[in-house]
Amino acid sequence: MHRLGLILRNIDRVIVSCPPDRRAAWALMLKGANVDGEVLDDEVARLGAQGARVSGGHGLLLISAGPLGLRDRAIKRLFDLAFAAGAILALSPLLLLVAIAVKLEDGGPVFFIQRRMGRGNRFFDMYKFRSMTVTQADNDGVVSASKGDQRVTRVGRLIRSTSIDELPQLFNVLIGDMSLVGPRPHAIGSQAGSKLFWEVDLRYWQRHCLRPGLSGLAQIRGFRGATEHETDLIDRLQSDLEYLEGWTILRDIKIVLLTIRVLVHDRAF
Repeated sequence: MHRLGLILRNIDRVIVSCPPDRRAAWALMLKGANVDGEVLDDEVARLGAQGARVSGGHGLLLISAGPLGLRDRAIKRLFDLAFAAGAILALSPLLLLVAIAVKLEDGGPVFFIQRRMGRGNRFFDMYKFRSMTVTQADNDGVVSASKGDQRVTRVGRLIRSTSIDELPQLFNVLIGDMSLVGPRPHAIGSQAGSKLFWEVDLRYWQRHCLRPGLSGLAQIRGFRGATEHETDLIDRLQSDLEYLEGWTILRDIKIVLLTIRVLVHDRAF
């Protein structure tokens, strides 16, 4: 102990890497060495722990924490309600015209309702204007729409290319299933290449700590449309995780404004 004390005399921080059965001994020594001491434990990295504490004689690792506090959640929700309600009122003539056009196309239902996964890994029903024929609609989203897709109707092709088919999700925002800005909710059976989304990257599940969004960082960066390759998912996942790291209301407003620029895009069919 004396020899170690001499070595550490002018040192402020010590990190020890040792076999698991030696960690307790090193911890005991470091506690009396008047230094900031740490012992490497790869289990902490494997679990993605954000902190640690002791309670009731047990060691606890902080694995997750909500990305937004109560105040930020309230601000975000008020913004969602105000914008969504105003947008529905302003766009009501357009919504009515599209509903009539979809109905006249083939007499099928106006809305396409699909189960998606939202905040807290809970399912909800997401609304869209129907853009595909009734008999060929893909409720699980296994097959992404592609250019020249025969399932898409004439009206559907127009409303998909202009993102008008997504407007009924404003009602999802009012209900509280969605937010204006956040990670886009995906169909349960969505695949990138030949793999389900979460099989490509397990960080995919982290997207669900917030309400899914009508738009998000991935959308304004052009990462949208069919996921024919695994990289198509990785690009949008990176943007989603970046959004979760630093939320501000000003950022949400900026994303909403920038979304207007990408309503028409070459990957919508």
